[in-house]
Amino acid sequence: MEYCPGMRITPSRILVFTLALSGVARASAAPPNTNRAKPVTNQNPLLQPWSGPYGGVPPWDQVKPDLFKPAFDAAIAEQRAEIERIAASRGAPTFDNTILAMERAGRTLDRLDRLFSVITSNVTTPELQAIDKEVAPKQAAADDEITFNEALFRRIDAVYAARDKLPPEQKRLTERVHDRFVRSGAKLDQAQKTRLAAINQELAVAFTDFAAKVLADENTWVVLDKEADLAGLPAAMVSSYRAAAEERKLPGKWVIVNTRSSVDPFLTFSTRRDLREKVWRAFTQRGDNGNDHDTKATIARIVKLRAERAKLLGFASHAHWRMDDTMAKDPKAAQALMLRVWPAAVARVREEVADMQAIADKEGAKIKIEPWDYRFYAEKVRKARYAIDQSEVKPYFALENLIQGGFWCAEQLYGLQFMEITGKVPTFHPDVRVWEVKDKTSGKHVGLFYGDYFARAGKRSGAWAAGYRSQRRLDGPVTAITSNNNNFVKAAAGEPVLISLDDARTLFHEFGHAIHGLLQDVEYPGLAGTPRDFVEFPSQVNEHWVLTREVLNKFARHYKTGEPMPQALVDKINKSRTFNQGFATVEYLASAIVDMELHTLPGGDVDAAKFERETLARIGMPREIAMRHRLPHFNHLFTSDAYSAGYYSYLWSEVMDADAWGAFEEAGNPFDKGTAEKMRRYILSNGNSIDRAEAYRLFRGRDPDVKALLEKRGFPTSAP
Repeated sequence: MEYCPGMRITPSRILVFTLALSGVARASAAPPNTNRAKPVTNQNPLLQPWSGPYGGVPPWDQVKPDLFKPAFDAAIAEQRAEIERIAASRGAPTFDNTILAMERAGRTLDRLDRLFSVITSNVTTPELQAIDKEVAPKQAAADDEITFNEALFRRIDAVYAARDKLPPEQKRLTERVHDRFVRSGAKLDQAQKTRLAAINQELAVAFTDFAAKVLADENTWVVLDKEADLAGLPAAMVSSYRAAAEERKLPGKWVIVNTRSSVDPFLTFSTRRDLREKVWRAFTQRGDNGNDHDTKATIARIVKLRAERAKLLGFASHAHWRMDDTMAKDPKAAQALMLRVWPAAVARVREEVADMQAIADKEGAKIKIEPWDYRFYAEKVRKARYAIDQSEVKPYFALENLIQGGFWCAEQLYGLQFMEITGKVPTFHPDVRVWEVKDKTSGKHVGLFYGDYFARAGKRSGAWAAGYRSQRRLDGPVTAITSNNNNFVKAAAGEPVLISLDDARTLFHEFGHAIHGLLQDVEYPGLAGTPRDFVEFPSQVNEHWVLTREVLNKFARHYKTGEPMPQALVDKINKSRTFNQGFATVEYLASAIVDMELHTLPGGDVDAAKFERETLARIGMPREIAMRHRLPHFNHLFTSDAYSAGYYSYLWSEVMDADAWGAFEEAGNPFDKGTAEKMRRYILSNGNSIDRAEAYRLFRGRDPDVKALLEKRGFPTSAP
């Protein structure tokens, strides 16, 4: 689960202020102003301001691969001219002619970035991957050209020196701009700049290389040939695997696609231990098969380059550089939080494994619990302890109902209404649906929401949100366009897609990102972004509404009978809320700890497989669990800098989300209007216009309490 920025994140992507930390970016072209160079006159449709209703929409119907390379060349040239115009200005540097002018520059390139990123994430092809590999270093070079423009930085520095005379938002924007230029190398000498530019371009190529290799391994599947291979699987799951096989032109077969939404249910229900192991190994070995798609050499190069770059920029490690602009500020703070939770999680895993082993022994299985057994036997423990079966829950969680449930919550909490307009605007694939979002009270247009829910060849794995366009008032108003992307497996024709409780939470999580984008209300795009360890907070807190009685009554209805989920089943789910939290916490934290350890290496010399193995052994990783994301397929870390040394941010944000949910509980109503309004005002709408720690204090009246996180996961609050 992640918030993808909806555009390429080059190592020094400063000018357009997408702030890869938040996923928000610029929108359509602004009205003419004296600081803008003449727009490109190229008739390439990918270069034109977005036209049509709703303030303009992405021209997916005009996107063709062969248009991208010339479009990028033209857009980069336009941005270069805009920046040179600012840098060469003869007027004394001011906020308006320097900082504000930069806010308006690069919009054509930003729109193009956005289109290309969405296409390559959702429907990529070898042709698009080749273009990505060629374009990425060009963009990195163009970004560095801006960062290293001495005349431009002198103007920024002059405005920064006089920042105390500016209004608060202008002062904060100026500080953000100046800080990003300095952190990206603006003060380096020429030799250092030359080397940094080379590093950034090489990283850009390595990121695209890693993504392509992982995607190749994810576009694989395990084929089940006979009905005996389906032992233990619920009927609805069998139908979805049959549909996946037919989609891949394998009639009479069943297919387990190499994505989490397909693999996890199989590992939970299949009684065929041999096939569970086969499916588990295929999934966990992505990028680590010693073939042309193996990523370990690419990882070694990325980590080495990152360490060298950090040293050039004056930081002890890549982690120190990345975290300098976060809430945690320093790797030690993130490590302290993770290591406070880790011992309790590992202790809980030992208890969970003992419970599972007892059942396996009682059944005479004559096995020792292995990673491919964990979900299967955890489900048996769940049934025995709570009399609850996941297959009993899934019939109440039809995907379409849960989508509508998310919309309903957004209406109750924030006054947003969603009206489907699929077919009225272009989309990049027939599966994509579109909703117009309005303010319930005023009827005013707020934005658009695109939903792309199903797995396909050429689509990256996992679940993520992306912003196609960011709200801003500058030269506007410009409204937001957001999207959610999942990899659910389609059901057989005429049948609903049934999802697990975990998948329902993921759906609400990504929708939380979308709400964050839709409710944004900022003047300057440069203040739209939030630190990486804050951006997951709004999405994680949104997961809490899945199991509210109001949502269950209205939307958790049996797909055959239409009856709402019975209270007895709800009670059993609630009693099992902290069940298996050892597993969930350890598989996540192992990935986060390895990420941080990897990126605090000062020299960056690493053998990825050896490092992963030795780090897990040192921290006491239970042998029965694998990392949620092993290094060879850890897209968060190696397809951009966005989440590198930042995977801890989910836990950091969860401290806030658990504590914030407490505010609704204290109000006695999960839809309390007063609490929701404070959430909107201080957390969701104001971007990074004030420090995020201060924003949280304005919402909650104090700093977040880590005890809320420990209680949420069912761990002792006195954990060391």
